[in-house]
Amino acid sequence: MDIELTKEDLEFEAEVKAFLEENAYKDGDAEKWRMGWFEKAREKGGWDVPKWPVKFGGPGWTPNQHYVWQRATASASTPWDLPFGLSMLAPVLMAYGSEEQQERFLPDIRARKVNWCQGYSEPGAGSDLASLKTKAELSEDGTYYTVNGQKIWTTMAHIADWIFCLTRTSSDGIKQEGITFLLFPMKQDGVEIKPIITLGGSHTVNSVFFTDVKVPVENRVGEEGKGWTYAKGLLEHERSGIAGISNSIVALEGLKEKARGVKRGNGSLMDVPSFKSKIAALEVDLMAVEYTELRSLATASAGAAPGPESSILKLKGTEIQQRIQKLTMEAGGQFSAAWAGFNSGPDFARGGTGGYMNSRYYTIYGGASEVQKDIITKKVLGIKSSK
Repeated sequence: MDIELTKEDLEFEAEVKAFLEENAYKDGDAEKWRMGWFEKAREKGGWDVPKWPVKFGGPGWTPNQHYVWQRATASASTPWDLPFGLSMLAPVLMAYGSEEQQERFLPDIRARKVNWCQGYSEPGAGSDLASLKTKAELSEDGTYYTVNGQKIWTTMAHIADWIFCLTRTSSDGIKQEGITFLLFPMKQDGVEIKPIITLGGSHTVNSVFFTDVKVPVENRVGEEGKGWTYAKGLLEHERSGIAGISNSIVALEGLKEKARGVKRGNGSLMDVPSFKSKIAALEVDLMAVEYTELRSLATASAGAAPGPESSILKLKGTEIQQRIQKLTMEAGGQFSAAWAGFNSGPDFARGGTGGYMNSRYYTIYGGASEVQKDIITKKVLGIKSSK
């Protein structure tokens, strides 16, 4: 994969940096700035939805332009953006949704007017997602489904307006069959949300309970019983995003700078061979994953959907994120044990332990590492099971 930037790429890079600098948050109403930022990005020709196809308003960038954008935005002042509607549901609607669903949902997703969450994992169906049991029963007149069951680890369900949800409409055949993809509002009778506080002390995930929730049949995406096909496509988009390669590059550079400020003898922590070797090994692995991401972008620019390489990105990308968190805690030493407002030693050390604990789930959500290894074994290496 050639990542040499052409003259046109360098001009684009300068344009991106100028846009990000001009529209960086300075002061005032943060939400007003956020919405204004996306509007200005849209006026640039689809910069607000960089990964969307031109047909749906995206910019149609080359792999190198995507590379430039990701590197620039990883370290710039950009507004927060939830991925569930924009990067996960939208591609499913573009590929499998009806024209009416595309016209109904995509504009509000693009305008960031509606927050979505993902109803996939269940207490007995996490990594083995196809074992899900949340039931959706079609009414006798065929106009609506009644949904009963529970989802767990539902990220940002407490602020979501809608959910895209995998439900079981049939138990016949293999477990991947009989799964149906439904969309419905979260703020209605029969939907109960209970928070789950993570090891790091944050509230990002939840348990969600459905009791006789009515879902109009027009909110079904694609065919009944074909939801597993749509879910797999969504997961490939999700896994590519979870990898966070550009963010890791920026985070690693930040870690090196922090380590240079930690005194060790007559030098700094970066002069300690054992620590420096860990940083070097991490840089090499990160570079290898970056090349894999660029190959994935090249495939996407040719019009193909994400493939099994998204599992490589998810597997290695999340492991790298964990290693950065672990080394950050190591750099903070005993001061990393401090929590909340307590502050001793380097400023960055205060959240070291919390960040490390939260990073434990990076290799679980979006498909556990064991699942990714299985996909890589079968789809990339072509190794078949002996069973």
